[in-house]
Amino acid sequence: MIRLFKRMASFPQLYRVFRTQARGRALILSLIILIISACGVYSEDVRATSISMRAEASGVPFIPSATSRLESTFTSTLPAPTPTKTLMPTETLTFTPQPSPTPTTTFTPLPTFTPTSQITEEFTIPGGEMESWWQVYFTDPGNISSSNNLTGKLIELINAANNTIHIASFEFNLNPVAEALIAAQQRGVEVLWITDDVHGLESDEDEGHGQFALMREAGIEVRDDARSGLMHNKFWVFDGQFVWTGSTNITVNGTFLNNNNVITIGNPEVAAIYEREFMEMWAGSFGIRSDSTIDQQSVIVDSTPIQIFFGAEDDVASYLTTLIHSASSQIHFMAFSFTHDEMGTAIRDRAASGVNVAGIFELRGSETSYSELPALYCASIPVRQDGNTHTFHHKVIIIDNYIVVTGSFNFSDNANSTNDENVIIIANADIAALFQQEFDRRWLEGTPPDPADMNCE
Repeated sequence: MIRLFKRMASFPQLYRVFRTQARGRALILSLIILIISACGVYSEDVRATSISMRAEASGVPFIPSATSRLESTFTSTLPAPTPTKTLMPTETLTFTPQPSPTPTTTFTPLPTFTPTSQITEEFTIPGGEMESWWQVYFTDPGNISSSNNLTGKLIELINAANNTIHIASFEFNLNPVAEALIAAQQRGVEVLWITDDVHGLESDEDEGHGQFALMREAGIEVRDDARSGLMHNKFWVFDGQFVWTGSTNITVNGTFLNNNNVITIGNPEVAAIYEREFMEMWAGSFGIRSDSTIDQQSVIVDSTPIQIFFGAEDDVASYLTTLIHSASSQIHFMAFSFTHDEMGTAIRDRAASGVNVAGIFELRGSETSYSELPALYCASIPVRQDGNTHTFHHKVIIIDNYIVVTGSFNFSDNANSTNDENVIIIANADIAALFQQEFDRRWLEGTPPDPADMNCE
């Protein structure tokens, strides 16, 4: 079946058909689902990210930070991440899980793509508790005293770098990280940083900031996107070998007050995909103006299929919608902002077909007409609003206890059509189990919406 599908058309032809022809889209979507079945608020720092994001994601006015900025002498006593690959028991949720299919190593999250390479080597994560090509971390807003913190892990990677550290990150205000980068630059490591214009370099003049200025004084080059869309990425590439990505902004709020995730991958092929995107932005190509290299953004690492997308050039939401339609038993999601109608419709359709669906929303903005929460609630789908008094910042989908979607991509039209974003899709049961544990923890903290606010007809 897969060979027949590959012979039908090259990827560029499929992509043009998918984008321009309704019948072609229906045919391709049907084939994708058939093949998969056969194979088995707001700035991210508790400020508004932009006027357009406020209008889309919440419809509520600017909400100032709930906590004061730390002084520039701040030292790292940040929240402990969840240890990697420790599958802790969780309490039973109020919805009934359904059995998931047994995964096979032949599964690919998006079978229209042929992996560019298959890697079986392992890469030692500096300072990690185990030697593996991946690790997963979560912030723990309820525990800010542990020395085993997320920022500490990032600094270990910075200290271990030998040649290059290339960063595409939306916001920044952590002195320990700035100091580690300056030390790396002084020992001969090339450090380059791309950030957002408003929420990066312009905000560097705000109280509690100034880290970009310190780095520039030390000779580190920092550039911004100089445009209205957001440079919303949160990825780091070390020595062309190792990637740090996920939902976490490198800020005080992002690392120890908000709910966030990080996944690290030690693999040169994965790193090359992110490095190519970094260099594209470094050369001044942002948003929809960027060239899509989607046919070069898939790889299999030690039997784990990985697909990477970049917004806005890759039309990410259309592929996530297709992936949602492929779910056979379960969809759990955690969303800072979920306003994309097609993705919301796909989730409701799968629930109507018997798929176990549940989701957690950031409270702010979740009850507006822009949000997908009311429509899901009114369709009798279990949803909750988060219990963090700060920000629930995840952008995660877990499908069939096997596939994980994470990255910087909010489930919104702005993320899909305007911003610079990244998404990584990984088909790995161990990784999915860790994200499911995080979902379970946050579900227990959350609360169902007030029926009076849902306006179900």
